[in-house]
Amino acid sequence: MLTRPEFPRSNMYDPDWVTSNQMGPNALWLTEWLCAALTLKPGMRVLDLGCGKAMTSIFLAREFGVRVWATDLWVDPSDNWRRVVAAALPDLVTPVRAEAHALPFADGFFDAAISIDAYQYFGTDELYLAYLCRFVRPEGSLGVVVPGLMAELPDGQVPPHLRLPQSNGKVFWEDECSSFHTASWWRALWERSNRVNVRLADTLVEGWRHWRDFELALEVSGKGLFPSDAEAIEADRGRSLGFVRLLATARATTGPNLYEPGLLARFEPPATVG
Repeated sequence: MLTRPEFPRSNMYDPDWVTSNQMGPNALWLTEWLCAALTLKPGMRVLDLGCGKAMTSIFLAREFGVRVWATDLWVDPSDNWRRVVAAALPDLVTPVRAEAHALPFADGFFDAAISIDAYQYFGTDELYLAYLCRFVRPEGSLGVVVPGLMAELPDGQVPPHLRLPQSNGKVFWEDECSSFHTASWWRALWERSNRVNVRLADTLVEGWRHWRDFELALEVSGKGLFPSDAEAIEADRGRSLGFVRLLATARATTGPNLYEPGLLARFEPPATVG
């Protein structure tokens, strides 16, 4: 169920390992799709932002020989380090715990920054792209894959089949789905920034089918973290749901770090005692 001719590299990974370490749609498939349009060379420094259980970081290091900083807020870096060591990649993958608005890296440190199935949670902020660009060298790459919309919702109304409970009781459309947008919406957002040159904004062919099939594979494996969404995705059949890919090159970035936690302290009144 996890073999796809579109993703030959991903086919080489143990299905049990993939299902055991997933935290959403098949991250290896999405990373392989992104990398089809992204030039990565051995030794490059890559930020993997929102890496989850470091599957994507391990994939990038193994397949392309790049050095990856596997960065996530929710997953213990010690757990990710154990997975990295088990994959025999301790020299190429460095686990980091960090929040997306407080990244502990030097300006211009990375040759590329990628994010798979995570950027939608923080990247809709119009100021965020400029912040992320600080950490990528000029002419370096930024690449993102997010779940998104294939067309604007008519009058902003969510289709009933995405709001109705499935047979398992799970309702697909939650408040967080308000961060789902079309490829053209994301392109317009990125093009409003003077920090990048947008190279690509497109959608995955038959993305809904890959998403549904991975949900079904998780049902069979019994390793899904959440109730399956396969029924809602099948009902939708790509009318609304799929995956969006964005790729850009960074321009030289200057100016203040708008998310630097230390800035807040400058404007907070001093604490009083008693």
